[in-house]
Amino acid sequence: MPRPSTAPEKRRIAHVWPFRPTVRYGGQVAAALRTETVGGIVMLLATVAALVWANTPWADAYKSLQGHELSPHWLGLEHMDVQHWASGGLLAVFFFIAGLELREELAHGELRDPRDAALPVIAAAAGVAMPALIFVAVSAGEPGALRGWAVPTATDIAFALAVLAVTFSSCPAPLRAFLLTLAVVDDLIAITIIALFYTETLHWAWLGIGVVLIAIYGLLQSRDIRSPWLYLPIAVLAWYCVQRSGIHATVAGVALGMLTSSRETPDGRPTNAERADHVLRPLSAGFCVPVFAFLSAGVALSGSALNAVLGDRVALGVICGLVIGKFVGVLGGAWTAVRVGLATLGEDLRWREIAGVAMLAGVGFTVSLLIGGLAYTDPSRFERVTTAVLIASIIASAAAAVVFRRRARPRPAE
Repeated sequence: MPRPSTAPEKRRIAHVWPFRPTVRYGGQVAAALRTETVGGIVMLLATVAALVWANTPWADAYKSLQGHELSPHWLGLEHMDVQHWASGGLLAVFFFIAGLELREELAHGELRDPRDAALPVIAAAAGVAMPALIFVAVSAGEPGALRGWAVPTATDIAFALAVLAVTFSSCPAPLRAFLLTLAVVDDLIAITIIALFYTETLHWAWLGIGVVLIAIYGLLQSRDIRSPWLYLPIAVLAWYCVQRSGIHATVAGVALGMLTSSRETPDGRPTNAERADHVLRPLSAGFCVPVFAFLSAGVALSGSALNAVLGDRVALGVICGLVIGKFVGVLGGAWTAVRVGLATLGEDLRWREIAGVAMLAGVGFTVSLLIGGLAYTDPSRFERVTTAVLIASIIASAAAAVVFRRRARPRPAE
């Protein structure tokens, strides 16, 4: 989910884009959407709205909206319904932001120094491997179950940061940086998994054109070309070519974000990455991700539907993977890394707080639902998996809130 850069803000962004909001409240709304708490709340409201609609007598209208086809055949984009546009189009903006954050972490953040990066990187890797292993163990023997091994490996950082902000208001900066870096690495691993394991047919010609366009984008960025009107058509064409290649188009979003320049300017103007982040983050948090959540989270919550989830070992594997696997993987990976000397625990970090973050890592939503949709094309199976992701996220949030409320001592501001 969208999240702010871990680097301190160096300047006030004034001239960010060729146009700026002329309405006072428009600027205030955009500023609010750049905060993780507001973004998480907007996504939560969209999720609740979808659940309410899907459990009313008008549930068929919701299903019809999801499956309404918007396929411009003249562009070669076939079988693209509203839900596919949300996952392949709108989420590309979200992953572009993720690419920006990864670039920022590598240039100025926790990933710049390998010794500082070791703890969250190892924790993130273990936090991907353990849920996958637990899912495979729980769902073993179910037909087609292995397609979804990656569903419980992802973390929804917007919800996680919202829970952290509400339940641990005195959260120390190093702990928040640990969670953010963990999430950035988690996103990178997730998009790599999508590219490698959820690409069925690869069209090399389209992929080659997409790679060339992405390379041109990176070359222009390296030369510090600043006009967004030049980058916008290149980015759209790159997205289109990657989509036609058979690889999920969100991969293009991450690649473009990582290639966006974060080089400081001599006159102190915002970098290209800062300008893009300033404009696109509110769009991602206020529209792209909530719309995706709204179109994906509408599942039946009747007694029979919940019984079906609890009787489905694939759904149970998702719940166990997110709630147990993420906690054991993140905390165990961090503890092992420190124990064997691969990483060090900072002076301002405590194991009980790391444990709370490990529980928060089990809040899987956006990327988990994306992978679930790629893994399971059967609507009933995907609905049970979606319900499982929601249940696991609620459990993980509640458990983390208890830890932070009862065990994390407030710290005075420095």
